[in-house]
Amino acid sequence: MPKVDLINVSGQQVGEIELSENIFGAEINVSVLHEVVKNYLANQRQGTQSAKTRADVRGGGKKPWKQKGTGRARQGTTRAPHWVGGGVAFAPKPRSYRYALPKKVKRLAMKCALSAKVQENGFVVLDELNMTAYKTKDMVNILNNLNVEKKALIVLDEKNECIIKSASNIPGVTTTLVSTLNVYDILNHDKFIVTKDAVHKIEEVYA
Repeated sequence: MPKVDLINVSGQQVGEIELSENIFGAEINVSVLHEVVKNYLANQRQGTQSAKTRADVRGGGKKPWKQKGTGRARQGTTRAPHWVGGGVAFAPKPRSYRYALPKKVKRLAMKCALSAKVQENGFVVLDELNMTAYKTKDMVNILNNLNVEKKALIVLDEKNECIIKSASNIPGVTTTLVSTLNVYDILNHDKFIVTKDAVHKIEEVYA
């Protein structure tokens, strides 16, 4: 079983915690991670892009010149794609980019992402994280104590508005709950900061 240090908000080690081998010690499957991240990004797309085809552009009903005898190429409309002011060839239209992946694939990707963070020493477990006031400065001090230099993902077992709002103004810092955790966020942040209670909840969900 992989073991990681249990740290308090001052950055001091207060013990060790054993992690589930099945969840935090899985073999990294890069192709599965890629497929799930690609699916997540596709599902985030709004799909509202739109352009006009030759059928949508106003005008162009009259034939520009007669078919034969001018020496020029025959033209039927001034709204064809090769004309200035014409429609767009193969114009994009609003559509949904969503598609589904099997649950087993998504579960495997989550285990791979969590295991990768443990192997990269980017997995930080706090004994507890409690805030009773909206203080961005206090959150910055906590992150400094944890040696967070780049992007960090803070994972909570239950919603705490003080923590969420205190971290919301810090560039590169994101807060989430175990219930809304996703592979893209894990891989997109350098540090994975999680409370001890949230670790137990993750192990319950993905056991």
